[in-house]
Amino acid sequence: MPPVNPEKHGFAKPKNTKQVFSRILSYIGKSKLLLFVVLLSLIGNTACSVLASYQLKPIIDDYIYPVFDRNGLIRQLIILALLYVGTALFSFIQSKIMVNIAYKTTNIIRRDLFNHLQGLPLKYFDSQTHGEIMSRFTNDVDNIQMMLEQSIVQLFSSVFTFIGVIAAMIGLSWQLFLISLAFLVIMIAVSVKIASKTKKHFRAQQKNLGMMNSQIEETVEGMKVVKVFNHEEEAKAEFKECNDAFFKSASKANFYAGVMGPSMNGLNNTSYAAISILGGLLALSGIISPGILFTFLSYSKQVSQPINQVTNQMNNIFSALAGAERVFEIMDMPFEVDDGNVTLEEARSKDGSCSWNWNDNGKLIPVKGEVIFKDVVFGYNESKTVLKDINLYANPGQKIAFVGSTGAGKTTITNLINRFYDIQHGSITYDGIDIKRIKKDDLRRSLAMVLQDTHLFTGTVMDNIRYGKLDATDKECIEAAKLASAHSFIRRLPDGYNTVITGDGGNLSQGQRQLIAIARAAVANPPVMILDEATSSIDTRTEMHIEHGMDRLMVGRTVFVIAHRLSTVRNSNAIMVLEHGEIIERGNHDDLMKQKGRYYNLCTGKAELT
Repeated sequence: MPPVNPEKHGFAKPKNTKQVFSRILSYIGKSKLLLFVVLLSLIGNTACSVLASYQLKPIIDDYIYPVFDRNGLIRQLIILALLYVGTALFSFIQSKIMVNIAYKTTNIIRRDLFNHLQGLPLKYFDSQTHGEIMSRFTNDVDNIQMMLEQSIVQLFSSVFTFIGVIAAMIGLSWQLFLISLAFLVIMIAVSVKIASKTKKHFRAQQKNLGMMNSQIEETVEGMKVVKVFNHEEEAKAEFKECNDAFFKSASKANFYAGVMGPSMNGLNNTSYAAISILGGLLALSGIISPGILFTFLSYSKQVSQPINQVTNQMNNIFSALAGAERVFEIMDMPFEVDDGNVTLEEARSKDGSCSWNWNDNGKLIPVKGEVIFKDVVFGYNESKTVLKDINLYANPGQKIAFVGSTGAGKTTITNLINRFYDIQHGSITYDGIDIKRIKKDDLRRSLAMVLQDTHLFTGTVMDNIRYGKLDATDKECIEAAKLASAHSFIRRLPDGYNTVITGDGGNLSQGQRQLIAIARAAVANPPVMILDEATSSIDTRTEMHIEHGMDRLMVGRTVFVIAHRLSTVRNSNAIMVLEHGEIIERGNHDDLMKQKGRYYNLCTGKAELT
């Protein structure tokens, strides 16, 4: 993995903070009843808090000074205590409910994000690292959850408290309120200035965190390769660069978020001192009573608390907004285009045959497995063509092999049959139907693919074989394993077919994993099979056993084989020799040997695949 240069990526603040926040609120809106209860609790909490402070005025002016009234004072203290109990009770209710809303909301966001990923084209996953995608599900969504659980309630509570306290202060003394207002304007201006700096650096922090996770995931996954090539020091250097980039952006983001609190406290203390001096002079001159002065001083502390609380939550808010923008960035990506209207009719006859259904005219075409490429031109991007004028045909039941150097375009051709990518020019037909007219799900259900890089899921061996056909019986799975020559080694596993596979088959050899992948394709019983280096990780002796099973598996099916071992393609009906995205030779083994061209040189050792 090349070193990451964060400056190169031009990190910036969220493109549309208002839109991101609005989308988060739309998710919260799915809990309307609970939100209504939270709103009532917020109002109750604010009312109790503001009234509790206001109780200081009658306590001082009516029951302590100028005449002490013990009984009246006790009654007022009881009322004050009840107001504080009410504040605590409402605060508990709103916090409890918001925790529920936060986890419910992030649960829905994760579900929507995962579901959306399933509809994205394969090229997106080819261009993104696993760690970067995982970071959206973990760090970014966790930051949203933290904001909903703490910051949203605090934000609205602060607004309600601020309005209530301002109203009470104006009612008590407009003269003292003017002093408070001057300092409030300064405090808001300072907080806005700091917030603009904070937002930009939190955006960079989340981006760098995703890159660091990606680098860790890639290194840990390839640790064996790192050890084999003594790449530990280089891996450390690469991680250090990612880690340092994250450290710098996180330090700046949290510095600006952290400096808000002390700045607001300093301005608040200055405001308190100014109000105390002027209020004392007004009280001595008889313009206001002592009770008004003490109550106003209490409110002057409270009026800055909402600003302090909001600024202290900026860490969570901006981190969450930056994370949410990354999450919604994936959700806004267009789904894989599927404009087909031809569907696959499930097998109803005893021979297991299927049919293509043209929904616009009700016409049924038997699925045979005839695949034809005509003048196909393709490139992963428009500036570079990978395949040039590819023409080939595969009749039902034929075995078509692709031979060529790495990067010649062999795997690309098979990816086009699946419509993992769409061609720029030409056409690909399946049983006479342009594959663009076939719904992608139905097209892919008619195909089975065994990849060079096998992937097994956590579960039993039986479950992994059944992945090729979810409604397959145990008997069908066992027959598929026998067909793929996997039955013998599976029986010797500790629990046979019920042996649990973990860590992508870490408890199995590479060859055993590939045999299970072949069995998984066999149980699907498709009319067309694609074998992309399916036997590359299997020893020669095992390969001989597999070939007998594969020959049985291929009967009546169209099979596309990609292989570097030329011995595996000798019995193919047609062999396509590719170089630089072009078919330079074609024919069966005997025909190509007679031509004494590229294939002949490869078989006789006069040339090697590169």
